Order: sequence, then structure tokens, then C-alpha cells
Amino acid sequence: MSADADAIYIVDDDPAVRDALSVLFNMEGYVVETFSDGDTFIDSASRAVPACVMLDVHMPGRSGIEILKALNAENYPAPIFIISGQGDIPMAVEAIRNGAFDFVEKPFNAETVLERVKEGIAAMNERQPIEKNVSFPGAELLTRRELEVVKEITEGASNKEAGRTLGISPRTVEVHRARIMEKLGARNAADLVRIVLGHPTAG
Repeated sequence: MSADADAIYIVDDDPAVRDALSVLFNMEGYVVETFSDGDTFIDSASRAVPACVMLDVHMPGRSGIEILKALNAENYPAPIFIISGQGDIPMAVEAIRNGAFDFVEKPFNAETVLERVKEGIAAMNERQPIEKNVSFPGAELLTRRELEVVKEITEGASNKEAGRTLGISPRTVEVHRARIMEKLGARNAADLVRIVLGHPTAG
């Protein structure tokens, strides 16, 4: 699979959104490819990896969630940002659980979108290999991204700090954190740290 380091794929059935994002990224020197349906996008994305993908959560035919599953988004080498409207937060959360990198909400703020995308691309490029010797009960249940979030949390980072390190929004860190606690059966942050670091509970 070839990598196209300057390309941004925009997948949205709304021509106005495609045009607005295309102009924004073109001005920053990216090569933009747009797709109005999921199947054409999946075909391209399986042959070449762009620097970043912007994917609308509501697509005709395959939904954004189905597209993420088809791409095996959790292991896809480029960050996939979900584009969601104000009322789509549950859907955005579902997308993150299915491997989306982060989400951006409509209506867009151009500067914020650019900043988030650049941070996302940089964070993906700087990804450290996950240490194979991660051993705590339930470690094997966590995805790579969840293991990265756990590492930040157990080192004492706040959601905001963890988000900055990983190139994602604090809200996305919160989604991962909730998912991690659910998978590991942790009741709160202290419980989570105890499970991961193996400290017995005091008292």
C-alpha cells in the first residue's frame, strides 16, 4: 500500500462541506481528494494511505461507522477524523470506539480544524511502538490507542495533557477513558491506576 503524505481525503455527501474543506486544506498546501460515498473512498483508501481522512458520520449507503469497520480503522496508518453535527455526539463516541482518531463538530472553525488535523498527523507520525511487555489484568482487551491513553493517565496526565500528547481532544480522551474503565472493571481513576500499576488498595 503506498503512502501519500500530503493528501487529505474528504468523505462527505454534502458538496458544500467538501468544497469548504478542500479550499481550507489546499491553501495549506495539501493535495485534496474528495469522495461523496463510502465505497469509492474505501477502494482508494485501501490502495493508498493519505496523511489524514475527514469522514462524515452520516453517509448515504455505508454509514461512517461501517466505513471505519471496513477500513479496520483501529489499525489504519492515518488519523481518521469524524465530522459530526451538534446532535451526533453519541455517534461520534461510537466512531471513536471503532477506531476513529478524533472528531470535529460542524459548524467548523477553520483554524481549529487545521490545528487539530496537523496535530493529529504529527501525533500519528511520532507514534512510539507500544511496549509488548505491558502486563496488567485486561491489557489484552485494550486497543493500541487505549493503551496509549492508559499510559498517559497512569503517569498522572489530565485529559487535556493526555490529549495534547496524543494529538486528540480532551473529550476524545474522556471517551477512551470511559471505555478503558469499562473493559478493566475500574470504578474510578484511582482504581484504574491500581489495576494498571498493580498497587493494592489502601485500607
